[in-house]
Amino acid sequence: MDGSGLWLIGMGPGGLDQMTIAARKCARDADFRFLEGYTALLPPISMQKLEETVGSWELRMRSSVENPDHILELAKVSKVALLIVGDPLQATTHVDLQLRCAELGVNCNVIHGISITTIVTGAIGLQSYRFGRQCTFAYPYGDYLPTSPLEFVLANRKRDLHTLALLDLDPTGLGEEIQEPMQPKDAVHVLRRMAKKLDVNVEDWDLVLCSDMGTDDSRIVFGSIDDIAKIEQGRVHCLVIPANLHDVEVAALERWKD
Repeated sequence: MDGSGLWLIGMGPGGLDQMTIAARKCARDADFRFLEGYTALLPPISMQKLEETVGSWELRMRSSVENPDHILELAKVSKVALLIVGDPLQATTHVDLQLRCAELGVNCNVIHGISITTIVTGAIGLQSYRFGRQCTFAYPYGDYLPTSPLEFVLANRKRDLHTLALLDLDPTGLGEEIQEPMQPKDAVHVLRRMAKKLDVNVEDWDLVLCSDMGTDDSRIVFGSIDDIAKIEQGRVHCLVIPANLHDVEVAALERWKD
């Protein structure tokens, strides 16, 4: 880690032991360390151990990352690490940081990390090349609920492709408060509301719930919508909505029936 600049450091899915050697070294070598806390979350135990792993750090939420003047000013003269759960370039926010650095002549480096998008397909046993566009189930805001996530799912299913659906982390939509990850019952409620708006029947769909992936508490459950809605264990979740399953995929998912 030579000279000044900004280092976008992927931390992997949440367990600090899954940070790469390069990620740990760069984080330790930085003059300033900021943890980006709104596009993804670290488990509480990882938050507690982060300082002993990489050194002192400060939390940065949406406003200070999307308006990064302070971070970029520091990066002009210091080594600045922005720690990001997963892979840094999975969010357009961080790509924007790269572009801002280029405009200002600030050195910008990326240390990639393991992403949930690469873990889930292999972990549950579906064929990765059969996944279409991913989406995010958003919390409703009063009576407003976007239906585009379900539209993406339906488009994928029409092409016989599976869908990875990430679940919203912030019911306020502001990215500033303590995050409240969407839970399985909330996700099913959102799915049913979207289906009602689009006049689509989803009640016979089977879903795969992936919880706390990449941590010691990871859990996979395959079941009906009602089965998934009853699950209360876990902190951070995502859903996979399968298309038609090949024989090997059927056998793979049968392992995860609760």
